[in-house]
Amino acid sequence: MSVDISQIALHQLVKREENQLDVVLRDSLLPTNATAEEMVAELHRVYSAKNKAYGLFDAESELAEALRNCRKGQDDFLAFSRAATGRLRDELGKYPFAEGGVVLFIHYRYLAVEYLLVAVLSSLSSLRVNEQLDISSTHYLDINHADIVARVDLTEWETNPESTRYLTFLRGRVGRKVSDFFMDFLGASVGLDTKAQNRGLLQAVDDYCAESNLDKNERQNYRQQVYSYCNEQLQAGEEIALEELSNELPPLGEKSFQAFTQDQGYELEEHFPADRSTLRQLTKYAGSGGGLTLNFDAMLLGERIFWDPATDTLTIKGTPPNLRDQLQRRTGKP
Repeated sequence: MSVDISQIALHQLVKREENQLDVVLRDSLLPTNATAEEMVAELHRVYSAKNKAYGLFDAESELAEALRNCRKGQDDFLAFSRAATGRLRDELGKYPFAEGGVVLFIHYRYLAVEYLLVAVLSSLSSLRVNEQLDISSTHYLDINHADIVARVDLTEWETNPESTRYLTFLRGRVGRKVSDFFMDFLGASVGLDTKAQNRGLLQAVDDYCAESNLDKNERQNYRQQVYSYCNEQLQAGEEIALEELSNELPPLGEKSFQAFTQDQGYELEEHFPADRSTLRQLTKYAGSGGGLTLNFDAMLLGERIFWDPATDTLTIKGTPPNLRDQLQRRTGKP
């Protein structure tokens, strides 16, 4: 499926001396030619594949108000984007890490859903060889590493204003400060907590198995079934559907898994996105700190790996061959 582009506005933030940011604004929308379509399709693909945080507009959000006026036809898309770029410059300029970049406002449709995507992309230099086999420099937009991006599901926002998930954004490699300034620019607050939903699912699975007095192998097999379903949803780009998951799991006792979660008040949404790192805990134990990183299958605990909580000690019986080879070579012991 291809994206159906309605409008694209492109502007630029330029970093001057003494960390000052200036704006360079286009006087017209970007033509929706084949090159623009390729760029939007790639940006949509890259963004859709990344883990996102969910949010919603605050009541006093200036961007939301301007967007409403634009949607009502009281303001055109270019004017909306120019004013928003100025506000973005003001917010970003408050932080010492502020850098310039190309600012994109893209109004498009994908699978019958309307979106507004806002992104700040870095422009990088590279080399190219032309048809005469001469080498020259070129500039390109670093879409693959875009981390200052937000997208508004306009369809969800306008049809279900009480939703806590019509706005998504990336936290970025700089950490919390990136999401701080971007959330301030958007006038938004964090909404649906994806990690909390996934952690709640894992806790519900453990409690459901514990109530049914499953032994270790039965409990791990059940966790594996949950993981298989969730991972399939993740790979397909679909959300976890609690009722669908419950229907795929054999009931333990008189209650289905979904009925158990409702009765026990886990506050799980009917649908929520899968979080890869959290779901791994269904089948793996993993942790790192103090120069030590461990990752092993959950089935090994109590068989080849033993934990003594009194001394906080792990005993491992049978090391991996490649690790054993390194130990023998470094220590000189057979």
